Amino acid sequence: MTLLDRVRTWIADDPDPATAAELTALLDTAGGTGPAAEEALGELADRFSGPLTFGTAGLRGRLGAGPHRMNRAVVIRAAAGLVGYLTEALGSGQHPVVVIGYDARYGSADFATDTADVVAAAGGRALLLPGPLPTPVLAYAVRALEADAGVMVTASHNPPQDNGYKVYLGGRVVTDAGQGAQIVPPHDEKIAEAIAAVPAVAAVPRSAEDAHRSGGRRELLEPALVEDYLARAAGTQVSPDQPLRVVLTSMHGVGGQLAQRALEGAGSEVHPVPEQAEPDPDFPTVAFPNPEEPGALDLALALAREVRADLVIANDPDADRCSAAIPDPAAEGGWRQLTGDEVGAILGQDAAERLVAAGEQRVLASSVVSSQLLAAIAAEHGLEHRATLTGFKWISRVPDLAYGYEEALGYCTDPDAVRDKDGISAAVRLARLAGARKAEGGSLQSLLDELAVRHGVHATAPVTVRVEDSGDIAVLMDRLRTAPPQTLVGSAVVQRVDLTRGSDDLPPTDALVLATEAGDRVIVRPSGTEPKLKCYLEVIEPVSGPETLTQSRARATGRLQQLRTEVSAAVSL
Repeated sequence: MTLLDRVRTWIADDPDPATAAELTALLDTAGGTGPAAEEALGELADRFSGPLTFGTAGLRGRLGAGPHRMNRAVVIRAAAGLVGYLTEALGSGQHPVVVIGYDARYGSADFATDTADVVAAAGGRALLLPGPLPTPVLAYAVRALEADAGVMVTASHNPPQDNGYKVYLGGRVVTDAGQGAQIVPPHDEKIAEAIAAVPAVAAVPRSAEDAHRSGGRRELLEPALVEDYLARAAGTQVSPDQPLRVVLTSMHGVGGQLAQRALEGAGSEVHPVPEQAEPDPDFPTVAFPNPEEPGALDLALALAREVRADLVIANDPDADRCSAAIPDPAAEGGWRQLTGDEVGAILGQDAAERLVAAGEQRVLASSVVSSQLLAAIAAEHGLEHRATLTGFKWISRVPDLAYGYEEALGYCTDPDAVRDKDGISAAVRLARLAGARKAEGGSLQSLLDELAVRHGVHATAPVTVRVEDSGDIAVLMDRLRTAPPQTLVGSAVVQRVDLTRGSDDLPPTDALVLATEAGDRVIVRPSGTEPKLKCYLEVIEPVSGPETLTQSRARATGRLQQLRTEVSAAVSL
């Protein structure tokens, strides 16, 4: 079948008049001559270059018509495949219970409704969250409602032209420590196979009549579920003495109101950034709606200076990530954004202290690319630490987990309720800690200082290489594997671990670990969601006492900068 024939077949099967018209216009232009026709043919070739891949991140891609874009036709097929997989996994004529959430991006509400219709028409119970809500609420609902699966329609912190489809498994399908977590192999592969077996969108039952015949139903969940999540995130402990003054930005996402209510419920005085407080799928004030990106916190920091805040909290658009900034007279503008590893250590120290106080022996976990400081904190408190593959689909399923984090601003502070990163509950716990330290005459920075004195300065930084052609990533990884650097920052590279073969503690993954005689470490891997190569750098500088901390930090900063320069050169195209 030719490309144009495949386009015509897709148009005939497309349930959405808007995307069908989009393809029809491209098809008409491609049938002409000249540069416009060539451009249209190229666009069609890209859109039909293959199906959008369903993997451990579910689906994620650009909005638009065709199989290689996010649209209703692709989502309906995905929902049908998921329901088919769940029905087979349950067996004995059992029908799945699926809870469905969505954010405020373009297409999200339609994708969620289509998914609910497919579930109900197949005889299942489709539980739709009551409006655009953060991803942690969906993750909470999967466990709270004992659902067999959860679907969250979101592209998290991706650009506005993207959307995505995350899948969680629990209930009767996954009953071990990963119950309620995002999918991992082999579930993703089996779901992908079921999606590929869907013959056509027109063949997928999804009407009210189909639901009536099958005995399935679609239900709109009550707001009480959201209130239950909020109560759990906010807790009952109120910050001591004078309320902490917090500036909050939700990056035009869906977490603003819940995060504000949770922080206020915990005793904070909250000042939302007005330009970014309401959901807006265009994300007009930021180049990328990601707190990690340069400039993303500019409006929040300006407001913090104006209101003389104690803390800045930033959530990404689906509020599963949390970033923080603290006052720092030595920093430009008087504020410094904490790294993900710094926040991870602060929350990890808090978790360790709480476990020791309660006499509990549970596990602290972090991704292998995160700082090694959490392992040192765990050891100091007599607790077990586990390193996992990157991503909360791995961190959150660690048995007996009490706290887990990854350096990309993800923190799981209440895994018994939410088996995923949760930017709202993390924000509350961070604000409580800041408030408690303030009441004692300290700060989050003084806590970081104490950790550095005890465990050494752990300085970390990322190096990211964005590419236009995803094939370039494989070229770079191959080059590093065949000709890795022999020295880094003047120290011999003494350990090279290619994780494609796995290790004693980790299953196989596409990553390379380089460690030097001086103790510096570099981990390189492709991004799982974006066309870029990511490098994770860490140096550890000993501290002989509080009086030498400044000098130790300066040495660590210098070594880290040199390491960044050398790694950047090694991974350049």
